[in-house]
Amino acid sequence: MTGLLGRNTKHDFVLLIRDADVVARTLRQALEQAPPEERQGLERAVALVESTAASTDAQLRAGWVRSRLTAKGFTGDIGSVAAVRALRQAEPKLSLLAAVQLQKDAVAHPE
Repeated sequence: MTGLLGRNTKHDFVLLIRDADVVARTLRQALEQAPPEERQGLERAVALVESTAASTDAQLRAGWVRSRLTAKGFTGDIGSVAAVRALRQAEPKLSLLAAVQLQKDAVAHPE
């Protein structure tokens, strides 16, 4: 997509893809056919996927922001200007508007 959009284009949105329902369905099918020694692990996987599927879009965006800040090495206040700066350094294509909106999600939905 970068080639189509150009190198300096800033993005005012983050596309959220929710496919947890597909993954959960596949895991449930695998669980139905699983031998006893695999059932416990698959049951745990189904529970994890279902809990993620129950998350709101804002909660998922908040988690994404925290993961990007952690990957960047940011350990400060998530509500600070420094957090917005670190997020934009981690994701250079984010516009200031998008970074601030994402920061609001992260502040509103603490871990």
